[in-house]
Amino acid sequence: MVVRVLVRGTFASALALVIVAAGLVLSVEPARAQNGFRVTYDVDRTRPDRARVTGRVVNERSEDVFEVNMTAEALDAKGKVLAKGIAYVDARIARGDSRTFSMSVPTVAGTSDFRVVVSSFRVGMAPQGP
Repeated sequence: MVVRVLVRGTFASALALVIVAAGLVLSVEPARAQNGFRVTYDVDRTRPDRARVTGRVVNERSEDVFEVNMTAEALDAKGKVLAKGIAYVDARIARGDSRTFSMSVPTVAGTSDFRVVVSSFRVGMAPQGP
């Protein structure tokens, strides 16, 4: 009976490890979202409560992208995320095209840098008329 419990415990541990590994793979997806985009931005820190992040995202992919969202992150000196701002950019950005974005990020003590990424998008073909 003890052996069965150990075997079941080992199976449960292995299953938990697989689930954690799958979660790590899925959490890497936003970093992959950067492929095919060029992002430039400026940060205005003149307001005491919020920083204003403005910039431009260029679709350098070979296809149109849809439902594009950007995320700006306030980082401490070690790269830890202290605060975030999210902005919806556009329903469609054609290949080679660009769009501007603007968002606010809460000002947090210890912020030393900002990072802006394309946090989500969908690829596909543009709708065709009849």
